Amino acid sequence: MSNTKSTVASSTITRDLRQLDTTTDNVYESLVVIAKRANQISNNIKEELQGKLSEFASSNDNLEEVFENREQIEISKHYERMPKPTLIAIDEFLHDKVYYRNPSKEQQG
Repeated sequence: MSNTKSTVASSTITRDLRQLDTTTDNVYESLVVIAKRANQISNNIKEELQGKLSEFASSNDNLEEVFENREQIEISKHYERMPKPTLIAIDEFLHDKVYYRNPSKEQQG
């Protein structure tokens, strides 16, 4: 069985810099695109996590009434196990899943 979905590494791996500049012809431009995409992913994950955890938020700050919620812990663990936004962004960039444009290059052409 072949799996057509690409899998994102769960830890840092060594990258060949020549792979990063094949679409932009500039490794620094590629890194800017990847960094911006990683920020987008990070913000989306943060909003999603805050939305899920807000269901457990208590309006009462009394420490005696705060208790551990197994579901809340599982949600937190799930997000901790997810690949880092930078790794997702690199994978998306290398597999042409990121749309980007450079207005300064468009004006020159």
